[in-house]
Amino acid sequence: MLPVIALIGRPNVGKSTLFNRLTRSRDAIVADYPGLTRDRQYGFGKLGPVPYIVIDTGGVAGGEEGIEELMVEQTVRALQEADVAIVMVDGRSGVTAADEHVVSLARKHAKSTWLAVNKAEGLDQDMASGEFYSLGLGDPVAISAAHGDRISSLMDEVLAPFVPEEGDDAEDAADEDKPLRIAVIGRPNVGKSTLINRLIGEDRLVVYDQPGTTRDSVAVPFERDGKKYMLIDTAGVRRKSRVHETVEKFSIVKALQAMERAQVVIPVLDASEGVTEQDVSLIGLAVERGRALVVVANKWDGLSRDQRRHLKEDLERRLPFLDFAERMTISALHGTAVGDVLPATERAYKAAMRDMSTTVLTRELEDAVSAHAPPLVRGRRIKLRYAHQGGKNPPVIVIHGNQTERLPDAYRRYLINRFRKTFRLKGTPVRLSFKTSDNPFKGRRNKLTPRQERHRSRLMKKVKKK
Repeated sequence: MLPVIALIGRPNVGKSTLFNRLTRSRDAIVADYPGLTRDRQYGFGKLGPVPYIVIDTGGVAGGEEGIEELMVEQTVRALQEADVAIVMVDGRSGVTAADEHVVSLARKHAKSTWLAVNKAEGLDQDMASGEFYSLGLGDPVAISAAHGDRISSLMDEVLAPFVPEEGDDAEDAADEDKPLRIAVIGRPNVGKSTLINRLIGEDRLVVYDQPGTTRDSVAVPFERDGKKYMLIDTAGVRRKSRVHETVEKFSIVKALQAMERAQVVIPVLDASEGVTEQDVSLIGLAVERGRALVVVANKWDGLSRDQRRHLKEDLERRLPFLDFAERMTISALHGTAVGDVLPATERAYKAAMRDMSTTVLTRELEDAVSAHAPPLVRGRRIKLRYAHQGGKNPPVIVIHGNQTERLPDAYRRYLINRFRKTFRLKGTPVRLSFKTSDNPFKGRRNKLTPRQERHRSRLMKKVKKK
């Protein structure tokens, strides 16, 4: 499973800035204002030797009341979910009582702890971190989340226990007899467990009309028509003290880890409630990880004609980035259209693992450029020369040319649609990787022949006379 790293600290020490740095995104709002982050923010870490999940938390200072007390509960929950906690302190402010309170929380709830002294740009590392030895968390690491100083070395050390040993990946790749891993994700009480029970034909998972029945990720292996499958049911957990909340909390860490283990993801929506913000965020994370998708709207049988029309409009409006995925309307309780779900996942997985010939890719690229040429950039035409496959699940197409970094997003989408149609890549995201060729003559001057030198001299004499 993916390791989970929680960022904790008092307000305004740079947790959200580090979160954005690690995820290479701008998902967390950053401002010079304490208390801006209140709820937990999740993302996939991209800076380090292995993939991981990173959690941004709200600032904790001690003595919180009201909504700030709920923020502390969120931080404690993040520490309990995480494998590693990075306690962040401000290197320019020194040790404060709030820092000591955060450290006590980490000692009580964290499995493993690291101390990062932020805002240390321009400061001597020993001077910036010396005072923080008193917190008793080992050797502090002086970093700058805003400038990226020493972030890579910190993550190398934090993630060192999670780096797989050599040979593990090769063994996994060599075993072709493994079942197709399918993660069923969604909000609490949308019918994930009911769908899995219907697919396998028995009451394997506990089903009850109450959110939070499933408490952890459950892997269910089964076989149908000679094909092996592994269905992963993810938890929809909410705290007992917050049962009355309208927006229910669920364990997104389990869902993210299930996505990483899976080859195909089935997001289950509640057709009676439409597409919610949680649905969009969860599906967006699955697309970001490049997973093949089959979108399922459950509880379709109880809707009126107007409600069904409204749901279809909602899917088009809220999920425009999912135009590549199959969308299905089912009733897991009554079994309506459930038999079409597994064939759809098979089609999505085959598309994600499809082999694409370099010859056909290059020919399709040439046809696409002939039909609709790239735009001019500073008076020069962008040239796309050839393409080849760079990976599977999701399919990666590498395109070589010049000035490719200036290619507009609209033209990239145009190319993706061309490749998707040619290679029948329905059900999987497609990624383009552009390589700009270096000019071999850049910085070099042509050496003139003796005849050219004499001709140049005569021209220069004429210019001087004029």
